[in-house]
Amino acid sequence: MRLHRNLCFATIDGLTQIFNEGQYADKVIQQLLKRDKRWGSRDRAFVAETTYDIVRWKRLYAEIADVKEPFNRDNLWRMFAVWATLKGIKLPDWKYFDNTPSRKIKGRFDELSKIRKIKESLPDWLDELGEKELGNDIWTKEISALNEQADVILRVNTLKTTKEKLQGELFDLGIETEFLKNYPNALKLKERANVFSTEAFKNGLFEVQDASSQLVADFLDIKPGMRVVDTCAGAGGKTLHLASLMENKGQIIALDIYANKLKELKRRAKRNGAHNIEPRHIDSTKVIKKLYDKADRVLIDAPCSGTGVLRRNPDAKWKLEASFLEKIKQTQQDILQQYSRMVKPGGKLVYATCSVLPSENQKQVDKFLTSESGKGFTFVKDKKVLAHESGFDGFYMALLEKKK
Repeated sequence: MRLHRNLCFATIDGLTQIFNEGQYADKVIQQLLKRDKRWGSRDRAFVAETTYDIVRWKRLYAEIADVKEPFNRDNLWRMFAVWATLKGIKLPDWKYFDNTPSRKIKGRFDELSKIRKIKESLPDWLDELGEKELGNDIWTKEISALNEQADVILRVNTLKTTKEKLQGELFDLGIETEFLKNYPNALKLKERANVFSTEAFKNGLFEVQDASSQLVADFLDIKPGMRVVDTCAGAGGKTLHLASLMENKGQIIALDIYANKLKELKRRAKRNGAHNIEPRHIDSTKVIKKLYDKADRVLIDAPCSGTGVLRRNPDAKWKLEASFLEKIKQTQQDILQQYSRMVKPGGKLVYATCSVLPSENQKQVDKFLTSESGKGFTFVKDKKVLAHESGFDGFYMALLEKKK
């Protein structure tokens, strides 16, 4: 592989924004990819994947390059040189790469790879917490899996097409996919491709949604004609899945505290042909109180640490703080206490997170079930999805039933 100056400069600019200005990697990369209209798909892939790679391995590369934050541009070029050397890419004769000690880089890599928190590029506190909650063996396997690049998984919109038809349509565009056993609506891309530019996406035939995330709507045990409340709907990934499972029959009330996310959900629902979704902005407690004892099913896809989705959000490792984790656990319990009151007698509730930490998952459910609000519920089943076992994102979901 030959390194091109303008692509490398774009990567360094992106890393400056992510590491030094605290910007989100996905937003920065989105902007970078619009930088030069002459770039082809391979050029854009290089910028995106290299930037994500260096973000993912920030601590390891910084230790090998012997640089410390805040990183100046020279520091970032040194980290880039580490990335290229470890990838076996020949460094061009540019001043940024003068005196790069290639053999020393490989030696340092071998030496530092014996220390998990450096090898897996983690803050000390997060490594200690993962080991404490999951045990040494499982955490070692899990964090390694969470550092791998995520596959691109599509969820077929069954309101508009079938898995077989969509597979054929994408194949005609040169995009090969495969079915996933035990994921009835999923197609996995054999190679990464820009699926968002396809007519199939524009016509609402699919959404991009990880396989683990696709398990949540199924777990809710819904049937067409029910009244379902998606309490933390956001931009509606799971809401849209619920609509397709309900065949557009019944009612889905999509709640969120962020009005702009619900606006995006409306736009996506229109593209998906999902007509039974009613977005409602939670601007006061009245919105929730009006729904007490009214819902057949309630989904609480709770805000969480996001430790299960680090493969697709590698910069989250550096943004996450121990104090935030304590706050979010309080929020999770408050949401469970309040939103569970929307379930009618005989109805069901799913509590879900994209975290692998038991303190956000089964421990929250246990705490709820022993509380005053939770005494009216019985535990039906739960599912713990770990990335190193499934090959997909880490997730948790618990199904509870309200006593009649």
